[in-house]
Amino acid sequence: MAKGAFISFEGGEGCGKSTHVKALAEHLKSLGKDCVVTREPGGTPLSEKIRALLLHAKEGSAMTDRAEILLFEAARAQHVEELIKPALEAGKIVVCDRFFDSTTAYQGAARNIPLENVRSLNMFATGGLLPDVTILLDLPASVGMARASARDAGNSDRMGSEKAEFYEAVRSAFLRLASENPNRFVVVDTTRSAGEVFAEILRALSERGII
Repeated sequence: MAKGAFISFEGGEGCGKSTHVKALAEHLKSLGKDCVVTREPGGTPLSEKIRALLLHAKEGSAMTDRAEILLFEAARAQHVEELIKPALEAGKIVVCDRFFDSTTAYQGAARNIPLENVRSLNMFATGGLLPDVTILLDLPASVGMARASARDAGNSDRMGSEKAEFYEAVRSAFLRLASENPNRFVVVDTTRSAGEVFAEILRALSERGII
């Protein structure tokens, strides 16, 4: 059986990941592709419990940066072994809303955890698994924050409640990752209409032979 394909979506707050992940999944299914849609943190029962602790539980309000990254990696390790790897081995296309690049950007760059430690933890948690293509939905942090604020109506989760400087650092880190990994990343300007953005995503995946 042919190996599947692994597509990750990355970006800062309010970039439209959820919208385009859903649209891509519907498109793939319309083509008769066997598609699995998942997210990080989350994707499995255990990982979803960790997600709740990381993003919503009151106990998380005093979480240290090191505890935070280790919880993200614990959720990821379970996610990869229980869901992502089996789906890929079954020849399915996995579409994931965030993967380890988010940890590099949020915990590494924005939280100032040494990048060598972040990379080591990412590789340990994933067993070295890389996405075949990473779609980076890029827009100015201020625009993304405004979109996220309107979307959340004052009910942002813990990772969506930081200061502007935090999200500027996140965006810079994502763009740096894209420049360092041009064969894996596709950077898409999301200041345009959703239709234009989605068309570019489809073109990029077609060029890589995924769809």
